[in-house]
Amino acid sequence: MSRRVAVVGAGILGACVGWELTRLGADVVLIDAGRPGEGVTNWSFSWVNASNKTARRSYFELNVAGMGAYRELAGIVGPDSWWHPSGHLRWADDPVAHAGLLETARLLDDWDYRVELLSGAEVRRRLEPALAIADDAPVLFYPDEAWVHGRRLVSLLVGQAVALGAERYFGTAVRDISTASDGSVRTVVLSDGTRLGVDAVVNAAGPDAAHIAALVARHLPMRHEPGVVTRLTCPQVPIRRAMHTPYVEIRPDGDGSVVLHSREVDAQIDTPPQPARRLQDSAEQAVPELGDAGARDAARPAWWLRDLAGIVVPELGGAGVAGTRMSERPVPADGYPSVGAVPGVSGYYEAVTHSGITLGPVIGRLLASEIVGGADSELLADFRPGRLC
Repeated sequence: MSRRVAVVGAGILGACVGWELTRLGADVVLIDAGRPGEGVTNWSFSWVNASNKTARRSYFELNVAGMGAYRELAGIVGPDSWWHPSGHLRWADDPVAHAGLLETARLLDDWDYRVELLSGAEVRRRLEPALAIADDAPVLFYPDEAWVHGRRLVSLLVGQAVALGAERYFGTAVRDISTASDGSVRTVVLSDGTRLGVDAVVNAAGPDAAHIAALVARHLPMRHEPGVVTRLTCPQVPIRRAMHTPYVEIRPDGDGSVVLHSREVDAQIDTPPQPARRLQDSAEQAVPELGDAGARDAARPAWWLRDLAGIVVPELGGAGVAGTRMSERPVPADGYPSVGAVPGVSGYYEAVTHSGITLGPVIGRLLASEIVGGADSELLADFRPGRLC
C-alpha cells in the first residue's frame, strides 16, 4: 500500500517534492495557506546558480546538482515559459569588490564551473546592448546559469501532480499535527476543521517552517532575513538575462516586466519577523535612510530600486512600478538547508532552505526518494535536520 504524504507549503520546494512523490506512486496531499507559488516563490530573484554558493564545497556541489536537475526537469515537462537558461552577468565598480569577484571566479574555474571574463564593450555587443557600462569595464559571465519564472513552474508541477492523483487543500492553513503513542505522525488538522490521516508530513512551509515544526514539538531555529523585491512594467523588456550590477540585481520576468532586488536595500530593513506583505506604492514606508539617493526614495524602496536600475539600464529609469513585496526569507539558523527526516519524530521531514529556486528540483527528487524508498543521498549529508536539534 502506498504511503499518504502531506506536503505543507506549495511554493517551489513543496511543488517539486509533491510532484516527485506522485511520480513515485505516493498518495500526496498538497496544502497551502494561500495559493500555490504566490508567496516567497513569486517574490524571489529566482536565479539558478552555484557561483554564489562557494563558502562550503558540499553546498556548492548541491547547487550544481540543482542546476543539472533543472535541465532534466525541462526535458521532462517541457521548458514552456518558465525556464530561461540565458546565463548571468556580474560586475562591480569598486576595486575591492571587483577583486573579490575575480578571486571567486578563479576558485570556480578550479572547480570546473564555467566562467568568462568579458569587457563592457563585448557584453554590449554580444549579450546586452541596452547596458550603460564602460567599454573597458571587466564583467564576469556565467553561461550555464539561468532564471526561473517560479509561479509558472509551480502551477505546472501542481497541475501535473493533481492529474496524477494528488489531493489539494489551498487557502487553508495547518492548525495541528497529531502523533501516535510511538511518536509517529498520524493526522494533519487544517484551520477549516478538516482532518487528514497521513503516514508522513513534509514541512516545506518556507517562512512559516518554524511554526509547522513546533506542531510536532520540534524547535527549528531560523534567521530573521527580510528582503524586498520590486517588479517594473515596461512595454519592451530591454535585457535578456539575470545580472548583478554594482547598484542592483536585475532580471527579466516575462510579460513586459523586470524584477529588481538589492542587498543594500535589504540591509536597511528593520522589521519584526512576519509573513510576506505587499508594500503599497502610495504608502510612506518606515525604511531607514539609504544614503544620498534622496529622501523620497528612502521612504519608497520600489522607487529607489527603479532609480538604481536606471543607472545601468537607462530604459528602466522611467518604468512603472507594478508591485513590491517584503518577504521573510526561509533561512535555517546556520544558513544552510534543512532537508530530510528529523530524529525522534517518525514520518516528519523538512525541506527548508534559502535558494529554494535553485535547489527545488534536486531536493524534490532526493527527498521523495528518501520518503518512498528510504534512499539517503550523500549530497544531503551536510544538510540533515539533526544538526539543528
